[in-house]
Amino acid sequence: MYNLDLVIDRDGTGSNKWRLYRGGSHAGPITPVDPALEGDGPIPMWVADMDFASPKPVLDALSKRVQHGIFGYTGASDGYFDAVTGWFEKRYGWVVPKDWISTTPGVVPALHFAVKTWCRPGDKVLVQRPVYYPFFRAIENGGCEILSSSLIEEDGCYRMDFADLEKKASDPKVKISLLCNPHNPVGRVWTADELRQYGEICNRHGVVVIADEIHADLMMPGFTFQPYAMLGDEFALNTMVCTAPSKTFNLAGMHLSNMVIPNPDLKKAFDDYLHETGVAGGLNPLALVAIEAAYREGEPWLAAVLDYIHGNFLMMKQVLAENLPRLQPTELQGTYLAWIDFRALGLDQAALEKLTQLDAKVLFDEGHIFGPEGSGFERMNLACPRPIVSLALNRLTAEIGKL
Repeated sequence: MYNLDLVIDRDGTGSNKWRLYRGGSHAGPITPVDPALEGDGPIPMWVADMDFASPKPVLDALSKRVQHGIFGYTGASDGYFDAVTGWFEKRYGWVVPKDWISTTPGVVPALHFAVKTWCRPGDKVLVQRPVYYPFFRAIENGGCEILSSSLIEEDGCYRMDFADLEKKASDPKVKISLLCNPHNPVGRVWTADELRQYGEICNRHGVVVIADEIHADLMMPGFTFQPYAMLGDEFALNTMVCTAPSKTFNLAGMHLSNMVIPNPDLKKAFDDYLHETGVAGGLNPLALVAIEAAYREGEPWLAAVLDYIHGNFLMMKQVLAENLPRLQPTELQGTYLAWIDFRALGLDQAALEKLTQLDAKVLFDEGHIFGPEGSGFERMNLACPRPIVSLALNRLTAEIGKL
């Protein structure tokens, strides 16, 4: 039903991923490999959007809405909220009243709003590095300090350091904690027990949990997502859960996300800040249509895409094991982002970036941008046609073979 091997030409669409590289020291405009995968242009595998067309029901709904021809100020309808909450209930058994939802123009803006809502300049925000680097900008733009309870890596698997987390959360200057669930970039899907222990620590010290669950729908076989707010009332009432269909259905450019805030006091504080910034109000009419169609009719497409991404990961693991055994991928439990350990090559950061970006011409997100704990790693976007993954691995094999 879905030709996911098809390489779609993104030239002329303004795609950040395919026209501009921001992931390393050799950043700047690029002329990427062509859709026929001929020539030696760079292969963009950095920013986390897919190279697959969104589900056909989404495209059909957008076409119908465009034909209407009027795009005035628009608000979310009951049908929109029914689709969003229906998705939560169907996928996770999570019943979410629509009055728990605040809409924002994306999860990253919501993180900035959260820092400004619950922190003051000089406060601290808890993270678990290596972690999604826009967390850092949101904290620093709010005049706050990044405090990391860094993840522990053992034999290619990551776990939380609960003793350190307890110590860090006890600092009275820590007001909020940014939880990445599933974790980007290391691909961990936190278990209910891990999340419960994390939440008990934050609750004990009065730290509000901002749970970024944007990758919740992207589970690999054998793994199940645990919504943070479903752990129990004591956890739900001390959190804002960040959700969006943007990663799930490749709709990031629509800039519409849904924040779930069960505690009415926390929700009022967040909504008040949205009004102060002028963000609250009308929404993108095309985004509303796209999201409603995706949540109502996009599930078969998602199942096919997840199976395909898992196939990409298995192929990557096999190629690395056979041709590049010094490169060690972390087991992918969730997201479509492979986290690969290059440290055994013995290269410093400059040499590693030269190898990947200039010699192999494969554009990853450099591990160090996720925090110093990520130095020597690369993040590889697997949500693309398999021929692109294969070409990138062939290039890496050829260049590393020269070392």
